[in-house]
Amino acid sequence: MMSRPWGQVSPSVYETGRLVTLAPWLLGHEDRVAYLVATQRPDGAWGVPDGYGLVPTLSATEALLSVLIRGDQVGDREVLIGAVRRGLRVVSGWLSETAVSALPDTPAIEVIVPALVSLINAHLDGLGECEIGYLPIPEGMSEGPLTRIRQHLESGAALPGKLLHALEVAGQAAASAPAVNPTSIGTVGASPAATAAWLSGSALSDPGHHARRYLEAVALRHGGPVPVGLPITVFERGWVLSWLARAGIPFDVPPEMLADLRAAIGPEGTPAGAGLPPDADTTSVALYALALLGMPCEPDSLWAFETPTHFCTWQGEEGSSVSVNAHVLDAFGQYAMARPEQAHHYAAVLGRLAAWLRERQRPDGSWDDRWHASPYYATVSCALALHEFGGAESTVAVRSAVRWVVTTQREDGSWGRWGGTAEETAYAMQLLLMTGHGPGDEPREEAVRRGYRYLLASADPVDGPALWHDKDLYLPLAIVRAAVLAALHLAQSSGLVVQQAGQL
Repeated sequence: MMSRPWGQVSPSVYETGRLVTLAPWLLGHEDRVAYLVATQRPDGAWGVPDGYGLVPTLSATEALLSVLIRGDQVGDREVLIGAVRRGLRVVSGWLSETAVSALPDTPAIEVIVPALVSLINAHLDGLGECEIGYLPIPEGMSEGPLTRIRQHLESGAALPGKLLHALEVAGQAAASAPAVNPTSIGTVGASPAATAAWLSGSALSDPGHHARRYLEAVALRHGGPVPVGLPITVFERGWVLSWLARAGIPFDVPPEMLADLRAAIGPEGTPAGAGLPPDADTTSVALYALALLGMPCEPDSLWAFETPTHFCTWQGEEGSSVSVNAHVLDAFGQYAMARPEQAHHYAAVLGRLAAWLRERQRPDGSWDDRWHASPYYATVSCALALHEFGGAESTVAVRSAVRWVVTTQREDGSWGRWGGTAEETAYAMQLLLMTGHGPGDEPREEAVRRGYRYLLASADPVDGPALWHDKDLYLPLAIVRAAVLAALHLAQSSGLVVQQAGQL
């Protein structure tokens, strides 16, 4: 993490597609086109099931259409046309059959989908080879919010910080928009696509512009394809340190990393990375990690996210997140443990947060969340926070979560929403091993042994699908590796598994 301070994130089909359209001049253009062609599924879609494929499939299809319309000298034209036809067929069916309520709650989906549909329909006028009619906007969506964003930018007014992350939806209104200012490292909204959309204006004429240097640096990460968000410095460090420390793994943290993490927390919290607004999730995880590592910092910045009922991810959030509130519970609870003389100041908020989380537990014992596709992530976040800081009133909720995890284990010892993954198995293992066990817990113990064998057999913990929510699903590589290491360490320390020489 010290050698790659911007963070380690998987490539994104959505974001890569936006750069193919917006920045054909950027190094790695041919490799980005090839990446889109290579990652298309046989059925014509990109991405994973349950509605998650809509945004990346629209983006990749529109990007390849742009390549054909411009006449870029990249790839085989017939191959590109075939990929576009398959993509159009699948999204045409989805858009006409899917209501907004059936789509996943990913950031900015309500403006991204209409923006991409509009771009694709404009391309179809000039490319008769695709043989398909205009695409509809899904029922329940409209171009109204998109139009207001563009009018806002054209008036010279500043956008709310959270909208900068998806600035690319504004089209020409984003190009060199005077109210948008790249950060000192050149990023707009910590997003390659948003940065490229802004840079497509007059600033593009300056080859040394720091926004262009940012894009070049990001494009080199994966040889052309780009992640959906970078940098994620504070987010990555907070999560990795807290996973490892919570599991009791002994390790030394570079002092400058802790100092940077502490310095990142201002009066209104901290953002995940440069160009994003402060959010309660990153702030609470950073505070929790610092307290675990012996540097407790007053969590007063979290009050900026308090609402009458819960803690929002950021001001103006539509909806709510159980994982964010679980992490806020962790932050307040761990600080109260580190500073017992101040614990009485936080007793009331700990009780409110715990009750709010218990009320949102599903009947089967699990939780789901808006920041991750897997219920195992939400469930481990809530169950661990309630076990440690939720009081005796939370015992039944935690036991119910344990039962759900034990009963949903797969035949091969793994856990997962669509199939077994090392990431989701690590979350399940942490829940089973960190919520207490005793006599009569044979099903839990056997589940741990089977899960441990599965993790040891996994070639690489980051071979699984991207599950974390952003404009597109993404995989934070260092965070997932830390989660798997934590699970392995907990299993080995529990006495429930026999560790063979050379296994870890």
